[in-house]
Amino acid sequence: MMPSKGGRFEVTLDGTPIFQKSKLGRHAQPGEVERLIRAR
Repeated sequence: MMPSKGGRFEVTLDGTPIFQKSKLGRHAQPGEVERLIRAR
């Protein structure tokens, strides 16, 4: 976890972006981030 400002929510795995609220313009759906991580 890394603190940030401006309502950012980004998840990276091994340096690769998995979910970026700023690019998608929405919050993650329940379970979405977990599914994206498991898919990797």
